[in-house]
Amino acid sequence: MLLDILTFPLLGPIKGVAWIGEQILDRADFQQNDRESLEKQLLALQLSFDLGDISEEDFETQEEEILLALQALETEDDR
Repeated sequence: MLLDILTFPLLGPIKGVAWIGEQILDRADFQQNDRESLEKQLLALQLSFDLGDISEEDFETQEEEILLALQALETEDDR
C-alpha cells in the first residue's frame, strides 16, 4: 500500500494508459463478436429460407433487420 502511494506519480499515468488500452481492446472484441454473430444469423436465415422452413416475407423482414444491424456497426466503426 505504501509502495503504491510512493510510486503513484510515476506509475499512475502508465497504469491509466494501460487501462484505456484494455478498454479499447475489449470494445473491439465485443464489436467483432457482434459482427460475427450477425453474419452467422444471416447465413442461418438464408439456409432456413433455402430449405423452405420460412416464407419469403419472413426471410426479407429478418434479413433487413440483420443487415441494418450490420450497417449500424459499420457506421459506428467509421466514427
